Amino acid sequence: MLTNQDIRFAVAPMMDWTDRHCRRFHRLLSRRARLYTEMLTTGAVIHGDRVRLMGFDAFEQPVAFQLGGSEPDDLARAARIVADFGYAEVNLNVGCPSDRVQNGAFGACLMQRPALVADCVRAMKDAVPLPVTVKCRIGVDDQEPRQALFELAAQCVEAGVDALFVHARKAWLRGLSPKENRDIPPLDYAIVHDLKRAFPATPVAINGGLTTIPQMREQLAFVDGVMIGRAAYHDPTLLLDVDPHFFGAPAPFPDTFAAVEAYLPYIARELGKGEKLSNITRHLLGLFSGLPGARNFRRRLALEAVRQGAGPEVLIAAVDEVRIATERMNEARSALLTTLPAT
Repeated sequence: MLTNQDIRFAVAPMMDWTDRHCRRFHRLLSRRARLYTEMLTTGAVIHGDRVRLMGFDAFEQPVAFQLGGSEPDDLARAARIVADFGYAEVNLNVGCPSDRVQNGAFGACLMQRPALVADCVRAMKDAVPLPVTVKCRIGVDDQEPRQALFELAAQCVEAGVDALFVHARKAWLRGLSPKENRDIPPLDYAIVHDLKRAFPATPVAINGGLTTIPQMREQLAFVDGVMIGRAAYHDPTLLLDVDPHFFGAPAPFPDTFAAVEAYLPYIARELGKGEKLSNITRHLLGLFSGLPGARNFRRRLALEAVRQGAGPEVLIAAVDEVRIATERMNEARSALLTTLPAT
């Protein structure tokens, strides 16, 4: 069973983004945020290279696994594999609008089949002791959102779902690309607030368009948790504020520089296993946004991390671009202040 505290703050599952390297760094920044894997289909879990696709470090916990699929038996089988790997939760994707999920008749397509979603939840609940959750939209295409969302929620609650994560936008399966579906359909936070009032015993978290800590905290007056995606990825530094602002706990590190330094032993270990530096540092490009030297930091990583044999020294040198530029700015500011007349 999930508690409201368990879902108070989560980083959304994001295809091609929230891999194990990304999650490792996010966990350094917040010890309490709930992290999610990229979505994997039941077929990949059942028949694929599980160690490569599903392996994770215990340091990432609590980390949840997102499944894509629409066959209850397959989802139950995949959920058992997820449980055996030691994940903290299994989440069913009922929100992704990509061509891939449309062709497979799962993801956001399932908004149109609430009874089937309930069967999937029930099958997974019967198969594993893990919390089983659903991430959905408020509707697809011409569906009336209140009717679509509330019917899906009612069916899932009856099936025993442990929490609902609601992206507060419709998904348009016809006419919009997956990228456009992240921005163009208007947000409707109020309908998610109403959903929570209608199902007070079920933990509900809201997702979509939240980019600042004050915005996220404001939502907690209406729902149990917030889930953010691109905001955490493009500016990971905001995760340093999660533990103090959402859980009353100290931040793990005083600043981003210290967090990157703590990441270096992991990078060295992964490189020793044959991983490429660029596969790790691509998740760090959003760091230091707005600081002097940030452009040089990004450029250096983009050009040098892809080179054969690139090691941690590339990241260290890139971070020094920001560190040195920041120190120079602070020195110049101090010098300017000393020349100003006293008032």
